Amino acid sequence: METILTNARLVLSDTVVEGTLVHDGGIIRAVDEGRSHLAQAVDCEGAYLAPGLVDLHTDALEGHFVPRPKVIWPDARAAALAHDAQVAASGITTVFDAICAGGFDQSKADRRALYEVMLDAVEQGRPLFRVDHRIHLRCELTDPALSELVDTAFSRATLGIASLMDHTPGARQWRNVEHLKIYLSGIGKGGADLDREVQDRIERGRAAVAGNFDRMVALFADSHIVLASHDDTTPEHVTEAVTAGCTISEFPTTVEAARAAKHAGLATVGGAPNVVRGGSHSGGVSMRELAGEGLLDTLASDYVPASLLQAALALTRGSGVTSPGLTLPAALALVTAHPAALAGLADRGRLEPGLRADLVRFHDLDGTAVVREVTLSGRRVS
Repeated sequence: METILTNARLVLSDTVVEGTLVHDGGIIRAVDEGRSHLAQAVDCEGAYLAPGLVDLHTDALEGHFVPRPKVIWPDARAAALAHDAQVAASGITTVFDAICAGGFDQSKADRRALYEVMLDAVEQGRPLFRVDHRIHLRCELTDPALSELVDTAFSRATLGIASLMDHTPGARQWRNVEHLKIYLSGIGKGGADLDREVQDRIERGRAAVAGNFDRMVALFADSHIVLASHDDTTPEHVTEAVTAGCTISEFPTTVEAARAAKHAGLATVGGAPNVVRGGSHSGGVSMRELAGEGLLDTLASDYVPASLLQAALALTRGSGVTSPGLTLPAALALVTAHPAALAGLADRGRLEPGLRADLVRFHDLDGTAVVREVTLSGRRVS
């Protein structure tokens, strides 16, 4: 059925216009300036109308399966549906649920028990979900059982992205070991146990990373799966990523790594919570700084789905004289057109005739994104 949305501020690729969008059969049919005076037209009351958000990495699924430490929710379908509802309410219409393959140390023992459960929940839940869910496989190179775990997921149709992660203390995200100790203290480690945990992680990482890296590169080389590096810290990490066939540098932790990634032709993906909070929780570079230098290509919600739209709005406000802020079309492209292109999804991410009618209608209330309606392929889902 044809739907006419009018009196909307349409966020197009390079401008915002007051106009009308028509969709029918799940496809955008027309995008025009000016109001429609047809009786059946829906008055958007001056709200922004933008493409549905595309999220390349969210860890939020796991939180619904393990709502408290050592508490596993007994109904996997219900947990996945609750996550789906949260994602939809955040304006996200395409989401890559990040699931950890490996890294199952004592503090994350629940992950191993839930690994295949979560993979199945995403795959089997697709007919029930409000939005389009796909899998982003987080390949923890420090885990000696990584190959076996990845084999379980490799042939699944929903697998679209894989990232190569090395969380060895002293490397990448945990280059500053003191930040790791603070994190571990927050989950109950202390004293001799803390030092022993750090040393154990160092030894496991040294033993497993190189072999796992080579195996993962060989496995993904001829696949359709988009490959990303993770927590690049040095130009050498970026060179390694290029050699591996990565097209994305996910969550670079330094300006130097982000510059090297851009120079090498890798797209940079930053964490939206970093933008909203004004900095990294683990001591990495501020994504606002990268955006100000033109080194940020895409944002991902990381661990807070609602942060994606919030961060885009925050970037329009900048951070002072040296960083005046992005235009709204440029900021929203970081969470719509750019991630869609990186994932190879050419049918979404822009308000253009012929593309999917994945839409989010929202107000900007003094910097707070207030989502009013979300549409997937022309069907209201939130």
